[in-house]
Amino acid sequence: MNKGRLYGLGVGPGDPDLITLKALRYLQAAPVVAYYLGKDKRGNALTSVQPHLRPDQIRLPLVYPVTGRIPEPPYDYEGAMRAFYDEAAEQVAAHLEAGRDVAAICEGDPFFYGSFMYLHDRLADRFETEVVPGVCSVVASASVLRTPLVYRDQRLQVLAGTLPEEILTERLSGVEAAAIMKLGSNFEKVRRVIFKLGLETRARYVERATMEGERTLPLAEIAPESVPYFSMILIPGERWQG
Repeated sequence: MNKGRLYGLGVGPGDPDLITLKALRYLQAAPVVAYYLGKDKRGNALTSVQPHLRPDQIRLPLVYPVTGRIPEPPYDYEGAMRAFYDEAAEQVAAHLEAGRDVAAICEGDPFFYGSFMYLHDRLADRFETEVVPGVCSVVASASVLRTPLVYRDQRLQVLAGTLPEEILTERLSGVEAAAIMKLGSNFEKVRRVIFKLGLETRARYVERATMEGERTLPLAEIAPESVPYFSMILIPGERWQG
């Protein structure tokens, strides 16, 4: 029996229309659709592709053991996530071994902080694999905020809000342009760094870009407890007067 083929599909930042034609073609042809989600949730990737799915396709939910705030030690978060990705890979592998193609859908782009990369690391040596890039949240956020990110030879930094405050301060000092992801409970720390460095007039905030509930606000008006994981701060490059 021939083995199935694994497809890592970037399905965009949330808007169902922001999936590429190639990803849509592979998605609709695959007998199995694998997707990540939190407990008692539908999963953002599945929600965005729901209008494109056939009723007869097998849904394979891969349920995260933890989402949101990471439990305090002695909980072994890194160990729990490695075990989860190992098990998720074997669930996908079972279908591939049975000869069924699997479309593993991923918000944004599969290889840009994408959850698909953990399946790829575990399965690409065992099964034929193809990855289709997608519209990532950084460029989607820039579009929603109607701001160019970088001009000419400016450098763009992409940073995780989970970084310690001193590292964020170091990397944002003298920054030309930046995108700060993974805010959520890290928002107040990131905002503090931005104001300390005098970047508040350049910084732009957006949450749930292209999704239902999309919102943009000035940094000073945001209640930290209201900030979702799917939020971002952009610091655009200085406008080039060309």
